[in-house]
Amino acid sequence: MLKPVRWNTFIRDLLVIQIGFLLYGLALALLIRADLGTSTWLVLEIALADILGIKIGTMTVYMGFAILVLALMMREKVGWGTLANILSIGPWLNLWLDWISMPENNLALQIGMFLLGVLIQGIATAVYIGVDAGAGPRDSLMLAVHRVTGFSVRVARGSIEVIVVTIGWLLGGPAGWGTLAFALLIGPSVQWAFKFFKVRPHKPEDVIVPAMAVED
Repeated sequence: MLKPVRWNTFIRDLLVIQIGFLLYGLALALLIRADLGTSTWLVLEIALADILGIKIGTMTVYMGFAILVLALMMREKVGWGTLANILSIGPWLNLWLDWISMPENNLALQIGMFLLGVLIQGIATAVYIGVDAGAGPRDSLMLAVHRVTGFSVRVARGSIEVIVVTIGWLLGGPAGWGTLAFALLIGPSVQWAFKFFKVRPHKPEDVIVPAMAVED
């Protein structure tokens, strides 16, 4: 269940994957500052961060480890990139939140920030999954559902988002019309980015072939 480390390309992979994490943190910050209703996972993470009295980025780190356990239970392959995701995106998010301010009385700018956040998150997902060092915990869960159920990436991601946002909303998270829009748009955004960057969610060697009786 552990992806091997490709040491001959490790430095390059590390640089590329950190670009993906930087973009992911930027995407989350844009969604929060747009103030139209955050992404589905953020609805839950912001609610829990408020309850625990910690920063949002810090909460994403804690949540990442919890989600990783679920993905491992579904036998999804993880790697060093999975751990890097958990430890990197939260700090990037906290940094971007310090730099990006919330627009006041400018709905057009808010909508633009929101849509840009959705697009960037799809691109960021394809960038770091494309490194093939192990997807992040949330995307590992998405890929596990995709592999186990046979659902498309779009359907697998969308189903998870609906469940998560419901729990977050019940806990008092900042759900809004933008949250519904995110749930509908993030799947197509990720799937488009996979196609654009020619990313394959699972390589042939990742597919587990069941043992079969061989007759002479």
